[in-house]
Amino acid sequence: MKRFLALLITAVFCLPLVAVGQGLFAVARLDPERSAITDRSGGFDLTLGLSQPVPYKVTTLDQPPRLVLDFREVDFSALQSGDLGTSPAVLAVRHGAIQAGWSRMVVDLAGPYAVEAAGMETGADDGSARIVVTLRETDPTSFAVRAGPEPSPAPSPAPIQPDDGRLTVVIDPGHGGIDPGAVRDDVYEADLVLQFALELREALLRAGGFEVALTRTGDTFVSLESRIDIARQAGGEVILSLHADAVSEGIARGAQIYTLAEEASSAASAMLAERHDRADLLAGVDLSGQGDEVARVLMSIARTETAPRTEALAAALLESFRTAGVRLHKRPHEQAAFSVLKAPDIPSVLIELGFMSSPQELEKLQDPEWRGRAQAAIVDALGRWDAEDRAREKLRRK
Repeated sequence: MKRFLALLITAVFCLPLVAVGQGLFAVARLDPERSAITDRSGGFDLTLGLSQPVPYKVTTLDQPPRLVLDFREVDFSALQSGDLGTSPAVLAVRHGAIQAGWSRMVVDLAGPYAVEAAGMETGADDGSARIVVTLRETDPTSFAVRAGPEPSPAPSPAPIQPDDGRLTVVIDPGHGGIDPGAVRDDVYEADLVLQFALELREALLRAGGFEVALTRTGDTFVSLESRIDIARQAGGEVILSLHADAVSEGIARGAQIYTLAEEASSAASAMLAERHDRADLLAGVDLSGQGDEVARVLMSIARTETAPRTEALAAALLESFRTAGVRLHKRPHEQAAFSVLKAPDIPSVLIELGFMSSPQELEKLQDPEWRGRAQAAIVDALGRWDAEDRAREKLRRK
């Protein structure tokens, strides 16, 4: 007999009662033929057919309104665009890995639709399960009150470690999981920059004098706030955020270095920062939290010291790229308010390795020889910058 576990509260983990033999933590597969978005009076139902029951969580987020479902690892590969059908209440649906062992589906809502009920049917002869989430239109105030996860804890300060002469580099491959980044000819930006990051880590370790941490090592989503937290926990002394964007209009070629500024240095850099940061919203992460005035003042003081070091790092990278014959964009150094660059006490740069919208650039990004030259240039730049930065620090202390 089927069991229906009705839930009337959002943001609660749901653990269906299943036999141990069903393998609770094995990967469940989504069945598009048993999944659909169905219009109802004043709202809609979201039905998801799964090959087996899994723990899951349902919540809503505001600004913009979204329905977010987290699962204990679900394979969405069989689900194609449009398979779930359409509804005036639904703007878009996206899905993918959110972190190791967990998957996420985000439904962009056309307005405030609250979760009226959510439940999982289990007990089918084939071991499958079905999740049904019912949403009904509500007023914006009521939606806002019920929406949103618990605030994330404040980031921990970077651990103080004895200086062993090695530079701790945090490499941040952009995008990942539910956020593939730019896509061209079935090539994903998230995959390209992850490959580059893994190779760059090996190049740095071979060179000696570096410790290296990555914000992700697989195809998983990491929020912008979490990327900075990872850098702090690793004792990061510099952050390199890697991207390979695409432009919808015109032609863009060559590498670019971005550093932090509240005012973007061009309209294009402002649009790029907004697009990168919007990935967190699309993946269901609440970016609405703001620090108090005291925190802002302290961060401003820290950035006053960090900013010249960051600019020197950008200059060193550009010089090494030129020396290695790595083509640069016509505007090689830009500034914008990228969230991933906002660690106030860690010099941070965003490197656009190239532009996937150009066939020649896409070919270059996939060329091991070109990647090797670019990685060697980054290693050289970091080594020179670190030596000069340590010398400047000694002078500051005199």
